[in-house]
Amino acid sequence: AATASHSLLIMADEIDVEAVAALRKKRQFKKFTYRGLELETLLDLSKDELLSIVHARARRGMQRGMKRKHKTLLKKLEKVKTAAGPNNKPATVKTHLRDMVIIPEMIGSVVAVYNGKVFNLVDIKCDMVGYYLGEFSISYRPVRHGRPGIGSTNSSRFIPLK
Repeated sequence: AATASHSLLIMADEIDVEAVAALRKKRQFKKFTYRGLELETLLDLSKDELLSIVHARARRGMQRGMKRKHKTLLKKLEKVKTAAGPNNKPATVKTHLRDMVIIPEMIGSVVAVYNGKVFNLVDIKCDMVGYYLGEFSISYRPVRHGRPGIGSTNSSRFIPLK
């Protein structure tokens, strides 16, 4: 009887260990990395260190110096983010700067990017580092091929009213 209770205890311990491991595994979130660097490390990088990890086009633009408008946008984003507090979503900042490269300091901000007609809201996430703001605000209406419309032949122009 002693061995049976002992084996039950061992099984209970194994089940508990497995359950705890499963819960821990379940709650583990994927760590964000950009070119092998975690978010905290990215935020601590100096300008020169950031230059070494972004793509060539962004690197060239940053080496030539950030324009005044881009610096102003960064200041506005920082100001709005500090005013919002740590756990609140910051207010939206409108901009026409589609050529602004997203840098780690901008993460968590909400930017309204102009596409030529309207301002599209862009919530800046970790994955967007290195991209341009304009890539998240499409400036044209994608072509839908094979639909009748202006320029189609007479036979395909008729669209029944169902």
